[in-house]
This record gives sequence, structure tokens and C-alpha cells, in this order.
Amino acid sequence: MNKEELRNIKQRYNIVGNCDALNHVLDVAIQVAPTDLSVLIVGESGVGKEIIPRLIHDNSPRRREKYFAINCGSIPEGTIDSELFGHVKGSFTGAINDSPGYFGAANKGTLFLDEVGELPLATQTRLLRVLEKGEYIPVGATEVRKTDVRIVAATNVNIRQAISNGRFREDLYYRLNGVPLQMPPLRDRGEDIVLLFRLFAMQMAEKYRMEKVVLNDEAKQMLLKYKWPGNVRQLKNITEQISILSTERNITPEILSKFIPQDTESTQLATIHRDNEHSFENEREILYKILFELRGNVNDMRREMSQLKKQLDDVQHHTTTIPAAQTSPLPAPIQSVPANIPPITTNPTPMNITEDAVAEEYVEPEKEPESLNLGEMGRQMLEKALERNNGNRKKAAQELGISDRTLYRRLKQYGLDQDK
Repeated sequence: MNKEELRNIKQRYNIVGNCDALNHVLDVAIQVAPTDLSVLIVGESGVGKEIIPRLIHDNSPRRREKYFAINCGSIPEGTIDSELFGHVKGSFTGAINDSPGYFGAANKGTLFLDEVGELPLATQTRLLRVLEKGEYIPVGATEVRKTDVRIVAATNVNIRQAISNGRFREDLYYRLNGVPLQMPPLRDRGEDIVLLFRLFAMQMAEKYRMEKVVLNDEAKQMLLKYKWPGNVRQLKNITEQISILSTERNITPEILSKFIPQDTESTQLATIHRDNEHSFENEREILYKILFELRGNVNDMRREMSQLKKQLDDVQHHTTTIPAAQTSPLPAPIQSVPANIPPITTNPTPMNITEDAVAEEYVEPEKEPESLNLGEMGRQMLEKALERNNGNRKKAAQELGISDRTLYRRLKQYGLDQDK
């Protein structure tokens, strides 16, 4: 694009500035306009990203079709799917009629998704399907609908960091980032700051029929040294304040200092952080962090409950060999007692051999006493258990309520290990 075309574009869209970074953005936007490639505009808040999508649409084959600019951060999460993709009558409370949504209404046209980094993850999945296949399903509908929409998105957040934090889909980022455009911050535009001040001062003078404010050389240098965290929007606000509140029309550094924040913290960019420092940009990021921590706690609790359930099942399984008259309604927490401390006996009546063997086997399953025997079960019941389980020793041991080691010892004692 030559200088004449560039100047015409700036006049048409009231763009003020001559810095190389701004001229490059305008040049790329004009080149990509005739295509259907998705465009992602990245830049700090207040740099004027909303001008580029309009420029792209007006210079594209879709210029006679509809153009919608949507602020994704201003739509409540509960209704954003309905706003974008439409809904059918009765799909939710208040849905008294069918709605095509923005993707249906903008068919053949252009959609500008501002603050696309604020989209919920579920909505990001729907958007990805539209970008990949050109189809979507309205809320409450069962049939797929087609749409042909050019997407231009913009964001002021660090998408790479959002992907790392799990707040933005990486595949959606690459779909949107067909052609990236980086809008320069105001602090990097040099003399454009003074030109913009003159424009805003002239607009105020014409609107309110007053004398235009003018900066002297020292005040101009003060403007150029300021960091402008609010970018063009902040500069416009300060110019309007000076135009209305200042009694002097020739602005000096002393007058200008009354309108520019002097707090050093206020001049630091909100998007700049140390490499090892994590900063919460908004309440949504805090909620995501809490949810991730809660999910980890729930997983830990689930594992502990699974282990506890397994331990209780083992206790119930072993106590089935104890006669019903000697079992208590609630088994004592045997595992909490150290293995080297003998259990406290509250009943002076001696336990039979079978009960004593089972209790000792549960407390210390690795060291079973040599005096353990099957009592009245005997050889005949052992043979029947093996017969019922088709010779499966493990299942026979489970049926008899003893360990595999005990079963093998009894088989050897009765001479059955040679038969099986």
C-alpha cells in the first residue's frame, strides 16, 4: 500500500498517527481484507483495536452484508451461548420465540469478537466447531445449522498464559490466529501522542465552542515520557478534562501535572508482571484457581474413601468366620492398634481356637501362627470347598475365610497338595 492509499485510509477512519508499527498494522489489514482468513488483533486495552475489524469488513467482498461487533466480556456466561448461537422457543425460561443468534444473523457477513479471551470454555468449544466446519447447534435445538461468517477477534490478555492456565483452548487460538495483528501501545508511538492530543483538543473546542488548549514544549515532553497505561482512551479523557477544567489555554507542565497521575504505581502497565510472579487479572481467574484446587482435594478424598472401603470390606470378610454370638455390631478399628501391643480383653471367657486364629491373622497377615488349624472344618470341608471351586485354591480359601498360605499349609498337612 503506497502513501496515498495509506493517507486515504487514515482520513476515512479518522486514524491519527505516523508510527511504523501502526502503518504496518493498517497495511496488513488491507492486504488480508479480500480473503476469508481469521484475524486475531492483540493489544492493550484502549489502543483502538475496534477500528481494524471495521476496516477489514469494509474492504472485503462481504462489505454489503451485515457486520456485528460483540464484546464477549460483557455478556453473562449463562446467556452467551444463546446470544452467539441462538435458541429455540421454550429451550429455557424466557425463550418465548426462536432466535437466530449472531452467527445466524451475520450469515455471509463479519463478526468482530472483542475480548475473545473472556469466553467460557464451553463456548470456546462451540466456536471452534463453527470455525472448523461452519456449523453450530442453537441452544435447545437438535438439528445442525450452517453459517458462513468471517471472524475477526481481539483480546487484551496474554493468550499464551491463558492457555497454560487452562482458561483458553490452544486449538481455538490457532484457528483464530490465522493472521495476527499487534496493535502498538501509545507509549511506543512517539510523536503520535502529541498529534492525538491536538485532535482531541480541537474536537472539544468545536463541540463546546471554546478556545482550544495548546501544549508548550515542556508539556509535550512530559506527555511523551508518561507511560500511558490507559493508552489512547486515557489520553482522550485527560485532554477533555484539561479542556473543560483548565482556565489557562496554554498548557504548561505545572498545569499538566494536575491531570496526569503522579503515583508511580498508576503508570505501570497492568499487563506487565515479573516472570515468577502470578497476578490475578480478574475474578474469573481466581475462581478457576479455586476450582482446580478443589478438584485436587476431591480426588484425594476419593482415593482415601476407596482405600477405607477396601479395608472395611476386608474386616467384614474376615469376621464372617467368627460365630455370630461372638461378633460385635461394629468391628473395632484393629488397624489403628500397633502390632506389638496385645489386644485388650474385656471378656474373661476364653475365645475358641478359630476366633483367636482369625483375629491374629487380620492384625498381622504376613506372620500367621503355626498353631492355626481349621477346627471342625477338617479334611472333609476342605475337600468340598476345593470341589465346589473346581480345584481353584484361591477361591476355596476365600470361601473358607482363610488366607492362601493357610490353605496351602492345610493341604500339605492333609496330604491333598499331591492330589491337586
